[in-house]
Parts: sequence; structure tokens; C-alpha cells
Amino acid sequence: MHRRTLLLAALAAAHQAHALPPLALQFPRDLGSHPELRTEWWYITGQATGSRRVFGFQLTFFRSRVDAAQPLRSRFAARQLLFAHAAITDLEGRKLWHDQRIARAGFGIAEASETDTGVRLQDWHLLRAPDGTLRAELPAQDFGLHLRFAETQPLLLQGQSGLSRKGPDAAQASYYYSVPQLAVTGALVLRGQHFAIDAEPADASLRSRAWLDHEWSEALMHPEAVGWDWIGMNLFDGSALTAFHLRRADGSGLWDGGSFRASGQAARIFRQGEVRFTPMRWWTSPANQARYPVEWQVDTPSGSFTVRALLDAQELDSRGSTGAVYWEGLSELLDAQGRVVGRGYLEMTGYAQRLRL
Repeated sequence: MHRRTLLLAALAAAHQAHALPPLALQFPRDLGSHPELRTEWWYITGQATGSRRVFGFQLTFFRSRVDAAQPLRSRFAARQLLFAHAAITDLEGRKLWHDQRIARAGFGIAEASETDTGVRLQDWHLLRAPDGTLRAELPAQDFGLHLRFAETQPLLLQGQSGLSRKGPDAAQASYYYSVPQLAVTGALVLRGQHFAIDAEPADASLRSRAWLDHEWSEALMHPEAVGWDWIGMNLFDGSALTAFHLRRADGSGLWDGGSFRASGQAARIFRQGEVRFTPMRWWTSPANQARYPVEWQVDTPSGSFTVRALLDAQELDSRGSTGAVYWEGLSELLDAQGRVVGRGYLEMTGYAQRLRL
């Protein structure tokens, strides 16, 4: 079967979803893959400073179960598909670079370990080393990510002990944890030029820090939802802020959530109705005329913030793999007094077209 047909089957197959049961997540097992569920991703975003230049970067590995292929007995049946995205935002050059991969699992081409973080897709991989660091190697067209990530804080269970609701129906939920404030080392490559990541710049706003999200689910999207807006922000004081909402076609919020964890303290988990996203400024994509809010006011129980893109043009076209066109980019976080207090990533889906999972 053609890989595009398999992709459409994976993303659009009709099914009867059931509510996910609460689980006590077990590590390192739950750092790995969960092929019994439909959709899963490992997602790392962050800022890296090298040779006095500031970059944003993103790498995501996706796994998707293909229902139509599950009964097939052939070893060639594509029961699981793996996708990957990689991107660099060059703030000095005012340009986003991105690339993508897709392959069926198996035959040494693509695999996702079920025992620990270990995802490979052709010549790209994300692996957890015996010392606990994550190692990412993604040589891409015109750029490359060669990065190491070390935990500086414990992982953060989102939602209720790692079970995160994403809609009004109980079936719309995911198992979800984050690892904020990852220390970043290694190198970025851009058009043949290597940038060694600075260890700890004196200026906290230039610090190389990353954010990991790992989610797996059977169903995320309510029929009324067209997409979501999400932020993962590493604050300069060591705090971590997550906020998201799912949107209807008219822009109104359907469901929201998130968390705030001050350094060394327990996380505060936001309940439905406690988070509000208000668009403040828009950017129109010249590629497809989609309009994205590149500045937001985000109100949470832990404070009101402004999220502001550091480069407007951070739209990614992944129609060659996951089929989506979305905006994802390095942004800064301002507090209610207008002070820049952190940096991280803003992700916006469903503006160019309805997102389908």
C-alpha cells in the first residue's frame, strides 16, 4: 500500500474510542513507546546559544498505529508508522529551516523502543543514554541537530497524575508528562557552519534550555475542535509554565488546561476553565494566507502573561509526513509588568486547515 494511503488510514480511520483509565506511570518503561494506543509523540523544543547567536530548535518523533493493517499477517504489513520533524529558527538570519521523515516501523529502518526512550527513523534518532541524558542526532537538509539534554529537574506529570483531559468527553485524553528546564549541549549545523552550544552564558535570557513533552493517546480531538494553541515556557528563575486550549472553528475555546511549577516546588495543575488565550497580534502566512496569532495574552491561576513570537515566520509545512501545516516557534514570555521572564515554544495548529488525529 502506498505510504500516503497508509498515512491517511492512520490519521482518519473511524473508531470507537473509550476513556483511558488512570494509571500509575512507571519509569523508565513509560519513557518508551505504547503501540497499543493510536497516537504518540516525543517532542523537544528549546533555545540554544552558540557563537553568540541564538537559535530555536524543534525535534518531534511521532508514532501512529494503522488500524487497517493490524489483522494482516504479512511481516511487510505497516502496523505502525513513524514520522519525524526537525527545525531550526535562526533569529539572526530571520529564517526557519525544517525537514521531515516518514517510514513504516521495522526492517531496521524505523523503530520505537517499548522499554525506554529510543526512537529511530532512518538516519535520525532520539535515545536515552545509560547516564540518563537524551541524545538527538538529526542530520537534515541544509541543517542538523546534534544535541544532548540533561535533566535539571524531575519530570512533571501533567493533568491528574499523568492523565490529561483534552475535551469534554472522557475519551478525549492522553497520558502526558513533561521534562522542563533540560540543559542543552552539543552543536547545531546550519548550511555547513557548526555552532557549539555555549554551556552557561552569564545572561539567563541566552541560556540553552529545552522542554520535553511525551504524550500517547487513543483519541485527542473532539468533533468541534479544529486545533489547539500550546505553550511550554522555561522561566529564567527555574519555573515551568504549560498552558493550552483547544479551539472551535470560530476561535472560541473548547477545552483548556496546563500547569505551573516553581523551582523546587510541587506543580499546580490548572483545571478546565482556568486558562484563557486572547490573541493580541496576527501574522499572515504568504504561503497559504493562514492567519496566526503571534502574540497572546495567556491568563492562568498562576498569573497573566504575554507570549510573543521572536520571529513571525515560523510556519512548518509537514504535508509530506503528518499531513499538517502548523506554526511552531521560539517565543518569549512576559509577566504582567511587561518584564521578559522566560523563553520557550508556542505551537498553533488548525489555522491553515482543520487538524486531524
